[in-house]
This record gives sequence, C-alpha cells and structure tokens, in this order.
Amino acid sequence: MKLNIDKIRNDFPILSEKIRGKSLVYFDNGATSQKPKIVIDRMSDYYLHENSNVHRGVHYLSQIATDAMESSRERIRKYLNAESIEEVIFTKGTTEAINLVASSFGKAFINKGDEIVVTEMEHHANIVPWQMLCEEKSAVLRVVKIHDDGSLNMDSLAETLNEKTKLIAIAHISNVMGIINPIKEIIAMAHQKNIAVLIDGAQAVPHMTIDVQDLDCDFYIFSGHKMYAPMGIGILFGKKKYLDAMPPYQTGGEMIKKVSFEKTTFNDLPFKFEAGTPMVAEIIGLATAIDYMESIGIENIQQYENELLEYATEALLKLDGMRIIGTNTNKASVISFVLEDIHHYDAGSLLDQMGIAVRTGNHCAQPLMQCFGLSGTIRASFAFYNTKEEIDIMVKAIKKVQMMLS
Repeated sequence: MKLNIDKIRNDFPILSEKIRGKSLVYFDNGATSQKPKIVIDRMSDYYLHENSNVHRGVHYLSQIATDAMESSRERIRKYLNAESIEEVIFTKGTTEAINLVASSFGKAFINKGDEIVVTEMEHHANIVPWQMLCEEKSAVLRVVKIHDDGSLNMDSLAETLNEKTKLIAIAHISNVMGIINPIKEIIAMAHQKNIAVLIDGAQAVPHMTIDVQDLDCDFYIFSGHKMYAPMGIGILFGKKKYLDAMPPYQTGGEMIKKVSFEKTTFNDLPFKFEAGTPMVAEIIGLATAIDYMESIGIENIQQYENELLEYATEALLKLDGMRIIGTNTNKASVISFVLEDIHHYDAGSLLDQMGIAVRTGNHCAQPLMQCFGLSGTIRASFAFYNTKEEIDIMVKAIKKVQMMLS
C-alpha cells in the first residue's frame, strides 16, 4: 500500500508551522513524535464531556470515564498481544516503568552477589536504575559490548551470562543509532538459563509490530509520546508470574484494597502498581494513537520509513567529512552522524536557523559515546509523515553548514 503522505501530513497541524520564516522540517521524532489532530481532539473531548476521577464514583461521569480508561487498557493489551489486562500497567513513561521494575523486581528477586546485565548502547534510563539497585543490594552490573558497526556482540553476551545472572535489561532499538537488537534470540538464550528479560521498547513501538507473547519477554516497556500519543503516559507489560511476586512500587489510591492501622491489603493486578489518580486523558490519547497508526498500517509505516532511511543514508554518505555512527544495516529510521571538524551543537544550531529540527548531544547515552570516542552526534530520526523532499532540504542545509564552519 502506498501511503498518501500529503493526507497524513494534514493530520498533524504542527507540520505546517513556520520556524524563523522557514517551513518546519521535523527530524527529532526519536525524542518525541508530533501528535495527530485525532489524538488532540479525543483528549479535548474527554475534558469537555467526560472528565471525572475513575473507579471511585457511582455517578455517570465517573462511570463513563472509567469505561473509557479501561477500554483503552484493553485496546493496548490487544495491540501488544498480552495475555491479560492484568499484565498492562499504566506508568508516566519508559523511565518510570524501568524504575518500577528495578525497585519491585529488585526487592523480590535480587540478592547480594547476583548480576544484572545491560549493554553499551543503553539509554541512561536503562543504566542508572540498575546501578542504584546493584549498590543497594550489593549486586553486580555487567556490560555487554557492541561491535564497531553498532550491533550487539552476541559472543560477549553469551560470555556474560552465568548462574548469577538474574536479569537482562536491553533496548529493542538503540535510541542513538537505530540498530535493532535480536531480542527474540536474546530472550530465548536468557530463558535457557532461567534469566528474566526486560525490553526497553521506547524506540521500537513507533516503527514495528510488537507481540509480547511471540517475543516471550518478561517485561516490555515504552512511552506514548514517541508513538504519536501524549506525553506523560507509558506502559509496562509484565508477565503475571513476576508482577504477582513483586511488591508495589508506590502506595495510595487505587492500589489499595483495604487499610487498617494493623495491616494494608493491596489491590489486584493491574491496579497494584497504579498508585494515585491516573492520567485518564493521556491513556485515552494513547489508545487513540494506536487506532490511528493501525488505520495507516504498521507494516506500511515500517516499509515507508525504511525507504526514508535508505534515501537519507545514501544522500548523507555523498557528503565530504560525513561519518555515520552505527553502520549495521538492521536499523530503524534513525541516523546519527558527525561532521569532520564541526561540533554537533554548532551544526544543530545552524540547522535550526534553517527550520530543521534535529537532535544534538550525547542522547542520554554517554557510555555509548565513549565507545566511539565522541562527545555527541547529530541525530535525524524520521517518521511516516516525513518526506524525501525534506531529506533533500536537510542535506542541502548541511552543505551550507559545512561551507560556513569549515
């Protein structure tokens, strides 16, 4: 199916904005995607007509708000192919979800001398919580190496796993390089040794179909705002056997079943991990974004974004002084690059003056930057509303930056 890009772009009002008199070229989708009008309208409709707290009221608004939220949970469960809604936990985002698992799984399953495995390509949010857990529990953090092309060194992974390993925490797709990790193979390898696996799917959910039962992952985590949904909403999928055994992360609100001064009984899943008032509008917005993506077709999105990736890679490699970081070809639509003798911040600032939004810096992945001997890169990340013409504009602008700064 050939996508109607003009029609799709009309669904995103912000793409018609002018930046310093230039048409916006938005290539910072890896940081956050833009939101289609249907998502914005659905959230507005909730506040205009349904706004109420959920699960706690017998009145009409509370009931329809509760129904809207819980039907959204079912929509998300279906999208992930989770076995039960008990396995779908609402969080504020990927970072909170990882911290939840680090805290609760750590209390239940990690002891002195145990080992947790991460990789050199991880986002800080998938490093620091495990460091803190290891310090608290006197456990050990082990790091799997990557190859020069950015791909995971599977031999290093095999050598790292042992009888002390209790958890592997790994990105499905690198937020810096777009490299897609062979997570199904990694999960199978881990389960042979009875090791749990957490997948950071923040960069994967906008680009591909996720089937948690097929992957057989123990935890899968992502944020809504990178997949055309609002900020402030994320999902933790967890296998029930682990969620049942894990203590609550926070207390208060819907996660409580009964309280006395002698003892508190916690609520059943999924509410056990959902303390306080939930982000009802954001939850509904996420379900609406999933509907929108599926109306276009996830496979269609993936195919078109791969075309953009190939086109941009070929165009950028024709430039003098261009170095792409992460050259393995098994990638999502992300390109990180550096320009010879030009600082990434300087290049990014000049591109911004020309209306082009890219990300510059270490992308919350300082250990990965150290692997490549860099302080940072320029990152262009594409979505299905981007065009080859926009890529041409960026390439032309980079040539101008090189002329100005070389």
